[in-house]
Order: sequence, then C-alpha cells, then structure tokens
Amino acid sequence: MAQTWTPNSWRQKPIQQVPDYPDLAALETVEARLAKYPPLVFAGEARRLKAALANVAEGRGFLLQGGDCAESFAEHGADTIRDFFRAFLQMAVVLTFGAQQPVVKVGRIAGQFAKPRSSGVEKQGDVTLPSYRGDIINGIEFTEEARLPNPERQIMAYRQSAATLNLLRAFAMGGYANLENVHQWMLGFVKDSPQAERYRKLADRISETMDFMKAIGITSENHPSLRETDFFTSHEALLLGYEQALTRVDSTSGDWYATSGHMIWIGDRTRQPDHAHVEYCRGIKNPIGLKCGPSMTADGLLELIDILNPANEAGRLTLICRFGHDKVAEHLPRLIRAVEREGKKVVWSCDPMHGNTITLNNYKTRPFERILSEVESFFQIHRAEGTHPGGIHIEMTGNDVTECTGGARALSGDDLADRYHTHCDPRLNADQALELAFLLAERMKGGRDEKKMVVNG
Repeated sequence: MAQTWTPNSWRQKPIQQVPDYPDLAALETVEARLAKYPPLVFAGEARRLKAALANVAEGRGFLLQGGDCAESFAEHGADTIRDFFRAFLQMAVVLTFGAQQPVVKVGRIAGQFAKPRSSGVEKQGDVTLPSYRGDIINGIEFTEEARLPNPERQIMAYRQSAATLNLLRAFAMGGYANLENVHQWMLGFVKDSPQAERYRKLADRISETMDFMKAIGITSENHPSLRETDFFTSHEALLLGYEQALTRVDSTSGDWYATSGHMIWIGDRTRQPDHAHVEYCRGIKNPIGLKCGPSMTADGLLELIDILNPANEAGRLTLICRFGHDKVAEHLPRLIRAVEREGKKVVWSCDPMHGNTITLNNYKTRPFERILSEVESFFQIHRAEGTHPGGIHIEMTGNDVTECTGGARALSGDDLADRYHTHCDPRLNADQALELAFLLAERMKGGRDEKKMVVNG
C-alpha cells in the first residue's frame, strides 16, 4: 500500500458494489463535467471537523451522526430539511447536557444518495431487474427503464447536495439554531410524550441552566455560540467516479480532499484492504469513517487502521460499530483491546441500526428496544474496558414516519403500513430519535455519577 496515490489510483484495484453502466462514454462525460463544478465543501471545514473529532478521540467530546438511509430526489424540500435539522439539534442539546461535553454534529445528508446492496438484482414474480442502488444511480420504481443506471443522476445529486448545503448553512448560522428556540421545541416534545415525567427532570435542569446563564448576562445576543452552530455533512463514499470528480487539491496545504462532504465512510461491504474503496480513502485528508461488522477481525481492523491512518492522527478515523444487539458483547471487546494494545487513536461510534433489521408484516423494520439495547451494551463495554464511547450513528428523519417499531408511542407491526416512506432502510422518526437521546443522556449522566463516586470514594 506504499505506492503513490492519485485520485484515480483506485481504478487499478478490484471493486465491489459498482453499478453496471450501459454507456461508459456517457459516464465519462458526466464525470468530466462534475470535475469542473465548484466544490460542495471546503478543506478548511474538513480540517475543523477533524480537530473536533480529535477531541472526541481523546475523550473530550461526543459524535452525533445521523440522517437519511438514502436521500431521494422526490422528497427534497425545504420543510424536510428543516424538520430533520430541528430534530437533530434537539438531540444534540440533550446529549450535550447528558455528556457535559461538546457534541460534534455530523449529518448523513447532502450526499447520502448511494446504497450498497446484498444482491445485484431484485425479483418480483417472474421479472428480474437490477437492484435499486440509490437515486444517484437508478430509480426505485420497478421498471426496466428506472433500474437502468443513468450517469445523469450524478448531476442531479450534485445539485440537490448544493441546494441542501445552502439551506443547512443558513439554518446553522442564521439564527434558526438559537439554543433558546431548540430548547422550546424540546419542551414541546416532553409535554406531549407518553413518558413526559421521565424526561421532564432532565428538561427542567436544562431550563434552570439556561435561566442561570441569562441571569448572569450570557445570552444569544452577546454570545454567538448560543445562536450559531457547526454542522457538518457525511455520506458513504460508494460511487468512486463521483468522488474522484469532486476530489480537489487544497491550495493552502497541497493536500487532496474529497469536496463532496466533510466526512466520508467506507461500508462494511467495501472495506477490503486491497480494493478500490480503501485505496481511494487512504489518500484524501478528510476525516474517514470505517464500518465494523461482525466479520471484522482484530488483525483485519489493525491492518485497515494502518492503511487509512498511518500517522495515527487523532480525529482522522472513526470506527462505526454495527454488530446487532445480540452480537455486540461478542465482537466489540476484542476490537477495543486490539486497538488499545497498539495505541491507535480512533473515535469509537455505535451504529445500532444496521445490525438490528428484521422483517415484520412484509416490512423491513428495526425494533426500538433492540436499538437501545445495542447502544447500552456499547456504553457498558467501553466503561468496562476503560475507553471512551465516542458517538452514535443513526438513520433518522424529522418526519412522523412509521418505520421502526416501539418507542414511547409503542408503534407495532400493524402501524408500519401507515407512513412507511423510506427509499431503503427503516428510520427512527423525530420522536423516537429524541427519545433515544433522552435515554442516552440518562446513561451518560449515570456513568459520570459512577465515576464521581469512585473518585470520591
């Protein structure tokens, strides 16, 4: 892996999960057009995210990463983006209070258009067609025309990402993220929740803190940090031709950056050390995520860490663990011990979604209790190992969908058909996402109290 890296050196490697484009000349034309387009994000922003993640790796922060399983062209609208951002900010406030640490906010948005699939084809009755791989590649409709990979969709994905980023930046810096607004939204959730009493104590403590800050003159008017926030974007770097087209040299450092998003990650299906996706990601300077599933061995993980972060730079690499509630205790400890033994600097994040998918009433769903169980196990294991549980990575929406069962409103299998809108995998709705944040904040506070008792004892 010591050979010279270039933005297209991945093309000399084996590759998984690629669409079979019927017109390669049209594909080359689209990639050449994209290569002339402006960057979506900037190197300085990616460096700022890396610095924030370095604090997380050192135990001085928490990563909240979440958003759509796969963004769609059909659902692109200002209200959808606003509702997601609103739910995400509420989660961040609750987690900040629970962790008593800065929360690094990274959305799965403005680029999360491609999805790996377990099978290259889908069969309905006697008809077999290519699988839907995300709107950047083909359409979800089960027709031959829609399922044919179309390179022009990359242009549409770029334009939607640019528009989404424009609105997100306005929300983050234009006053919508004002802490007082976010807190009032959260209080509305608490008031209407079936478990209102359980969450009210935490909400009341946040209110008391904000009242105290106001009493001593700390307000959003004189402290911009209370009305503005840093918000970063991320997606799985699956379609490497698109990523290469948006890979640019930073004029201040001479380094290569992916300008399609601040952080990109390598999926559990494309993390082969000698394959194309690892080859591409090793050469860019963005923060990188690596999905770790049950098949990940300790030696395999260490090999990938050495390839992706040879300088052992804090904030460069986030390990996104996705085992399943019934497998996390078997697999996570051995990975933690190997990484600790070798002194590797990483952010440990829990993806409690992808290992907990089941089929119920012919719908893919994820039981809330299994999601919570994996998160709880993740925290318990890290406390037992003396390491920092650095973040969570969830698929969520700001809309009132019915895709995951359970939660305070006790969605059942019979409810799934009501508002099952996902293009791919089931997502937590806004209430379930905020409920998870409250439950997680309780665990964080409990862990801090335990530490205090040990120190004082």
